[in-house]
Amino acid sequence: MRRGKVLQIGGYISGGVLIVFGIVVVVLGIWGFMFTRDHIKQEGIVFGPASDPAVAEHAEKWADEPVETGSQALAFAEVMREHTLESTNGMTYAEMGRFQSAANPSDPKGTNDEAAAAKDAKGQPISNGARDIWVTETALTTALNMGFMSEMLSIFSIIVGVALLLTGIGLVILAFAVFGRGRTATEAAPAPAT
Repeated sequence: MRRGKVLQIGGYISGGVLIVFGIVVVVLGIWGFMFTRDHIKQEGIVFGPASDPAVAEHAEKWADEPVETGSQALAFAEVMREHTLESTNGMTYAEMGRFQSAANPSDPKGTNDEAAAAKDAKGQPISNGARDIWVTETALTTALNMGFMSEMLSIFSIIVGVALLLTGIGLVILAFAVFGRGRTATEAAPAPAT
């Protein structure tokens, strides 16, 4: 009987701890979800018109609308990538040289050879502006992708919190049903006649 009481109390404590953790995780998940959406909205990003081929391909249903959700942030990152590829003749950061070519300054391919690079007034090689666009694009799209990931992690957190909450409730019910009912039945049974 003493062992049953310890198990019953242990079931209540374990269930209670899981219920508290579940509530905390759900609250943090909701906070994270709202925090992410608020900060995405704060940036004031707006999709372009549907006539833009990149918008038509990746975000047609959101044309001319503000970016407010993680899914929209992910789509806008794809639009930005398309625009960057357009402005660099389809070349990525790794495919371009560090410097502007002296022979063909408008060529985004550039050069890695300092001797063949265009020089500024001080005689220093001029950096490849087309390549520099990728640095900015990568920073911005990484932030947008993080917004999407943050929203998904918040949703996952809410799901895990609900699972913890339900598990905790189940443990409390189980502890009551198995140990609480058994003790009551034993106490209620009449003593045998002697």
